[in-house]
Amino acid sequence: MSIRATRIGEQMKKELGDIIGRKLKDPRIGFITVTDVRVTGDLQNAKVYISVLGNEEQREATLRSLAKAKGFIRSEIGNRIRLRKTPELSFEFDESIDYGNRIETLIHEINDDKDTEK
Repeated sequence: MSIRATRIGEQMKKELGDIIGRKLKDPRIGFITVTDVRVTGDLQNAKVYISVLGNEEQREATLRSLAKAKGFIRSEIGNRIRLRKTPELSFEFDESIDYGNRIETLIHEINDDKDTEK
């Protein structure tokens, strides 16, 4: 990934957090954190990684709502960031947070087992 793509990704991450947090009024969209935005080198596509608070059903509803609002979000990004062409957006769950939580849980379980053996 080029330095420019990385810089644009960081700018988009900041703007997306603001747009989703303040501009979208869809009640199906839960509490979202934009964890990362990866823009392709040609600046045509951007993969937006999100973390959603809630159960699996709420997470899926949030993802569907974001997909429906993609046009609006993209036009907002286009107004805020000066680019010749605004990248196509795709939203995905950031699995690294769940993975980290799972590892932390396993470590706590191992430590609890060691404490009960003493």
